[in-house]
Amino acid sequence: MSLIDPECVRQLLDSRHQDATLVYVRGDCVVLPAAEVDDAHRGLVIASRDEVAAQFPEGGPTDQTLEAVATRLDNIVRDLGA
Repeated sequence: MSLIDPECVRQLLDSRHQDATLVYVRGDCVVLPAAEVDDAHRGLVIASRDEVAAQFPEGGPTDQTLEAVATRLDNIVRDLGA
């Protein structure tokens, strides 16, 4: 069972916030502006939008690349102990 799925990645990429970050909170991926991530959740930040966007080829994400990035982010979450 995936903790981070392609829809989480898409929400991050589509966020209206310039400093969007993906945070894993209580079993869910949540997209928040970096300024709204409090000290209690700072260690649960998975990636910023810029970090994730850099993993996609020019022309934007495809279903296949969204799945691949989601898998990498899922591994990060698991390494955090989720």
